[in-house]
Amino acid sequence: MADSENGGAAKRLKTDAENDCGDAGEPISDSLVSDFEIGRILRDCAREKNIFIHGKVKDQDAVVILEKTPIRQDTLSELLKSSQLKLEMKNDVYSTYQLQAPAHLNEIKTTVVCPATEKHVKKYLHQEVFLVEESGEDYRNLTLPYISSQSFSVQWVHNILEKKAEADRIVFEDPDPDTGFVLLPDFKWDQKQLQDLYLIAIVHRKDVKSLRDLTSEHLPLLTNIRSKGEDAIQRQYSVPPSKLRVYLHYQPSYYHLHVHFTSVEYDAPGCRVERAHLLSDVIQNLQADSSHYHNRSLAFPLRADDGLLLKFKEAGKV
Repeated sequence: MADSENGGAAKRLKTDAENDCGDAGEPISDSLVSDFEIGRILRDCAREKNIFIHGKVKDQDAVVILEKTPIRQDTLSELLKSSQLKLEMKNDVYSTYQLQAPAHLNEIKTTVVCPATEKHVKKYLHQEVFLVEESGEDYRNLTLPYISSQSFSVQWVHNILEKKAEADRIVFEDPDPDTGFVLLPDFKWDQKQLQDLYLIAIVHRKDVKSLRDLTSEHLPLLTNIRSKGEDAIQRQYSVPPSKLRVYLHYQPSYYHLHVHFTSVEYDAPGCRVERAHLLSDVIQNLQADSSHYHNRSLAFPLRADDGLLLKFKEAGKV
């Protein structure tokens, strides 16, 4: 998977119910959705064509995410020839219709988180956002103690690294324990078109949580990820490095170092300047100053219900 945003551990946009409902690729019981009792809408976005719903499946809390899939170029001809049109308006040379496509060309990507924890629900709930500026001292005094006190599980990451889950989805792996990583598609990408290409490189090292931990010691790891990750994507998908946006999040969605590879044509969640740090910039900064990310101030967004925001408010930093 991965981060993703849409991702983090809760960055995991994988159907947690897969453990009970079969392996990826196998039919999953229709009851997973048909038994879903709608509670409330957590968030919806007309622009991104998705909706996040909180409810229950057989007395278990669940979150269901419905998302319209992109129109694929390779099915355009079939789509236009086999669909029915319903006229809505006609004026001179302009006309608008409702196009009713065949079911197999009108799929809705559905993500189910079940059982969903309070953290999952809060993650998807629309909330006010604040921009926080964190100094190196703030990180050591506020952020790191908060992270250490929370139960941010990354077991699903370890499952991937140890081939206990999603082994068939790995596009490339460098097994070196110090500079190695696995590369696999993020679940936000359905792999049916390249315009929204999205892969995640997850490092084998378990002692690096985020950008703040990086020093010049990690340059071989970072340059290896950039070089071999770009090569693997070019071989697998024929997408050159010049068409990729390669970056890290801060704050990350889960605290195990990972790098995002997305198409430059895709406005991916979390790719904006307040959260994304280009890998090439990170490498150059560490080449110039090994302690760059230990000392410099970093800005990042926090949602209103984030416990870390409360720590910054209590310290008079927001």
